[in-house]
Amino acid sequence: MAIESRNPATGELLETFEPTSPAEIERVLARAAGAFDDWRRRRFAERADVLRRAAGRLRAEKAEHARTMALEMGKPVAQGEEEIEKCAWACEFFAEHGEAFMAEEPRKTEASRSYVRFDPLGAVLAVMPWNFPFWQVFRFAAPALMAGNVGILKHASNVPRCALAIPALLRAAGAPEGVFQTALVGPDAVSGLVADRRVAAVTLTGSDTAGRRVAESAGRALKKTVMELGGSDPFIVLADADLDAAARTAATARLVNSGQSCIAAKRFIAVEDVADSFVERFVAEMRARNMGDPLDRATQVGPQARHDLRDQLHHQVEESVARGARLLLGGRVPDGPGAFYPPTVLAGVSRGMPAFDEETFGPAAAVIRARDEGDAIALANHSSYGLGASLWTTDRARAERLAAEIQAGVVVVNGQVRSDPRMPFGGVKDSGWGRELSEFGMREFVNVKSVIVT
Repeated sequence: MAIESRNPATGELLETFEPTSPAEIERVLARAAGAFDDWRRRRFAERADVLRRAAGRLRAEKAEHARTMALEMGKPVAQGEEEIEKCAWACEFFAEHGEAFMAEEPRKTEASRSYVRFDPLGAVLAVMPWNFPFWQVFRFAAPALMAGNVGILKHASNVPRCALAIPALLRAAGAPEGVFQTALVGPDAVSGLVADRRVAAVTLTGSDTAGRRVAESAGRALKKTVMELGGSDPFIVLADADLDAAARTAATARLVNSGQSCIAAKRFIAVEDVADSFVERFVAEMRARNMGDPLDRATQVGPQARHDLRDQLHHQVEESVARGARLLLGGRVPDGPGAFYPPTVLAGVSRGMPAFDEETFGPAAAVIRARDEGDAIALANHSSYGLGASLWTTDRARAERLAAEIQAGVVVVNGQVRSDPRMPFGGVKDSGWGRELSEFGMREFVNVKSVIVT
């Protein structure tokens, strides 16, 4: 079956692609194995030069790649340009710091010399999502390639243009043939790739359902995995919060990438003392955000990436209302073409409603009232997910005390949750395991080898 590139803002079919054939998959695997034998022996400086050139090409081609994302999965073009800048930053960061992250670490033992070294594993299969079609890939690729690994990308089937643009960019930046390749295949091909002896490890960003399937295949094959899965991130507003700043950031955090982000704030938990004031400001901020053509630079909320995803979100909203939530804003599918869904705010959300219990992957916000600080933290932790959390208070000591109680891989005080190449990123519970970015992410796909010289 052909792989389609389709514009979610109009429904227009842009282009079709033939899936990678079994014979070509075999060649991809063989090239990866051969490339690894050479790439892992390259000096760090050589690998860094490739990443720096990749950063330069990303910036030079920023408008082109942002347009591709807007057409293929609906990302507002201004946000797409920001995504490409972030990819370039990651390439430069790991080019600068990667060698130090991989440096041998001496240990004191009875031997004449003991140390730990970090050796690359081989070909890493990356199963990547459509929502950040460049950043999710470079978030894995920059540290993995700098460490001496090679990559095979199985991208989401609705972003084939993005999937093919990335290896082309890296080749143009000087990456040898086979160091980074794309296989245009569907999800049914993943287990076979995972099982192949030439694949050393697997990284997946996506839903917890997809993560379970791939983790099961990797477990059978005894392959190392990193899983960055879904999230239902809490945004906690305490009584001493700056409500104006909190409301502005809350709207941005909910509507980033038109609401289609694992670390978008989704559950807005406000303590009783300030709940009404916060909600009033939050609804006003959500109402003010402009929904429209993703190619228009004024657009802040584009379409959902596919009609089925839009319809699933709408069902979660309707079901939550049926169970007692109140619709304060949005919540109706607009007329006309495209997979658009308006900024939506639900109040009176509680446990047992989809808006509380499930990941809502789109511009729908769930407002939850808490009795006090302790209740707010308990509500935040009452989730199967644990990716990110935002906590709003002007008391720094309180913030750091409560950050230790929140079950999440990232906690941001008085700000929006986002990934940063300098900090480890990942989740707990059903949000996955392992870390990306920083030295922690770079060392996920290495052999931590003890060397003892007697």
